[in-house]
Parts: sequence; structure tokens; C-alpha cells
Amino acid sequence: MNVVRRLLRYGTVSLISTTLSMSILGALVYSQTMSATWANVVATAAGTVPSFELNRRWVWGKTGRRSAFGEVMPFWLLAGAGLALSTVAVAVVTPIVTRLGYGPTARALAADAANIAAFGSLWILQFVLLDRVLFRDAPPSPTNSATTLSRLPATSRTVHP
Repeated sequence: MNVVRRLLRYGTVSLISTTLSMSILGALVYSQTMSATWANVVATAAGTVPSFELNRRWVWGKTGRRSAFGEVMPFWLLAGAGLALSTVAVAVVTPIVTRLGYGPTARALAADAANIAAFGSLWILQFVLLDRVLFRDAPPSPTNSATTLSRLPATSRTVHP
């Protein structure tokens, strides 16, 4: 699959997981069920699970058993970086909105905006890391290289010392 198609699918997965996360974050902040900081942690964790599976299977076409150390842990570390940045952003923004006298709707919207801004700043970096490191295509096997070599014209196969 080419990079543009992968990027479009990655964007779609981001929309799905972001919609889930923002819905949870907004509801928890609006209802004051927990602090905005903890609501961000819960919302991010909830969105990370479908994000991993959709990215792994649909965007990068990986099937079979997941590698705990090769896929799951690195993906969660990337999500953790976004969580840390977004949690700081949410923790800074929501008290300001409260001090300005705005109500729960404005607090929820501010928390969502801070979260999106933080994760948005890491979006392309995460795509590149997923594409080039975490879910990269396997290198061609020696048998595939030999097959490709045998299809080349005889002049292209000549080995020079």
C-alpha cells in the first residue's frame, strides 16, 4: 500500500479514536466526575485501544499475533508521550477557563481543544514512527531477491568485481 493511502487511513483511524476520546473527555469534564487531568488519562487510554488495533490491521495490514515488545509496548509509549503532553495542556487550560468564570461546557470544550492541540502536534511524527519503525514492511527475503534478480535482463545480472 502506498504512503498516501496509508496516511489517509491513518487519518481516518485518528478521527475515530479522537471522536471516542473527546466524547469521553468532554463528558467526564462536563459532569465533573473526576478532575480534568484524570479525565484526560481515562479518555486517552480508551481511545488508544481501538487506535492500536485499527492502525495495526487496517492501516498497516498486520495480522496474526501481536508482539508485546515489538508492537504493543512501543505503541503505548507513543500514546504515553501524547498523554503526557495533552495532560499538561489540559491541566493548564481548564483552571484558566474556570477562573475566568466560564461554566462546565466551556471547561469541557477547552479540555478537548487542549487535548487535540497536543496530540495534533505529534500526529505526523507518530505516523512516521509507525510507518518506518513499528509497523514497517518486512525486508525482502533472499529468495524474493533471487526471484527478482532472475527476472532482470542478462546484462543487468552481470556481476562486476
